[in-house]
Amino acid sequence: MPLSNTGAPPASVRHNARPYLHGPETTAMVRAVEAGQYGHGPQADLFERELADYLDVDDVVAVSSATVGIHLALQACGVGPGTEVIVPSQTFAATIQPIVALGAAPRFIDHAPDTLCIEPAAVQEAITPATRAVLPVLYGGRPVDLTAIAPGLRRRNIHIIEDAAQAFGSRRTKGPATTVYSFGPIKQLTALVGGAIVPRTSEEAEALRQMRSLGITSSQADRIRTTTYTVQGPGLRGVMPDVNAAVGRVQLARFDEVATRRITLWNAYAQALHGAPGITLVDVGGDTVPFNCVVRVPGRDRIHQIMRDRGIGVGVHYPPNHLQPAFARWTRPLPVTERTAREILSLPFHPAMTPDDARWTATALLETLTKRSP
Repeated sequence: MPLSNTGAPPASVRHNARPYLHGPETTAMVRAVEAGQYGHGPQADLFERELADYLDVDDVVAVSSATVGIHLALQACGVGPGTEVIVPSQTFAATIQPIVALGAAPRFIDHAPDTLCIEPAAVQEAITPATRAVLPVLYGGRPVDLTAIAPGLRRRNIHIIEDAAQAFGSRRTKGPATTVYSFGPIKQLTALVGGAIVPRTSEEAEALRQMRSLGITSSQADRIRTTTYTVQGPGLRGVMPDVNAAVGRVQLARFDEVATRRITLWNAYAQALHGAPGITLVDVGGDTVPFNCVVRVPGRDRIHQIMRDRGIGVGVHYPPNHLQPAFARWTRPLPVTERTAREILSLPFHPAMTPDDARWTATALLETLTKRSP
């Protein structure tokens, strides 16, 4: 379909991503507000149990954001001053800031160019005596399998904490990792804001619950019945409010619909772009509920500008962190990351789009690539 015949972009592709609500979320929020429990309460307890059932795990700890979840998970395994965390540079800054906030050093490593995810060999090469954790990022929702090196990491007391902010619904590798999800506005499942941690053990779950409540050992419900409480250790104000949990519960009940929409949309893009010269589709694998659809294209900045000028909501996820001023002291050469960072382009991708919208966008991209630079 020639771009000249497509006219203005469909309304849905003018956004790179947008929240997707089913309708009952509003009623659930109102009921939670009327119940008068604005911190962690009955809705959050139910949400944790329902998440655990859906994920087929023993326990889930709801938190105020995935950023807080990463912070707590790192702190729980002893990350702090004098330690290092192996982490890819190609991620949102929210992955890196908790490492720095704890006084630790991010040890940036390269990713595989076809997936933008880290691989076991790169992790092993980066290990130093100071390494306390590995923080793989499940880019685009793709699972990262480090089970082959997990025994060696365990012998060194190195913990695996998965940044699965983009990966709710994707196949979860059963193993020794603590997994952190995001339920932000545009994630596969939204609680408007919020996140959750899948702990490895009941002891870790107990520690995380204490830490998300400012280090206080008793729950909010128990505290209001007594005259005192105990602050046992470090912590943050990191609970998920009941209003957000109520939204998350509605979303979870209908998550399979969203998952199907996302998989169908990604496949439509993949088919429309298959074999296209000058375009490399970043592979999300076969066990993924995709968060986005990312391509690598030459002359990305020009393509980005042309598409944005046409009203098509392309984006970039993300500028690499090892080149950011805030993390300059930990910069090291990452040739693959630096090359792919100049090429990656996120196409419009959210459940309100249809396969026809994906094909329209793919046509626009292909024709933009054929245009000569001014």
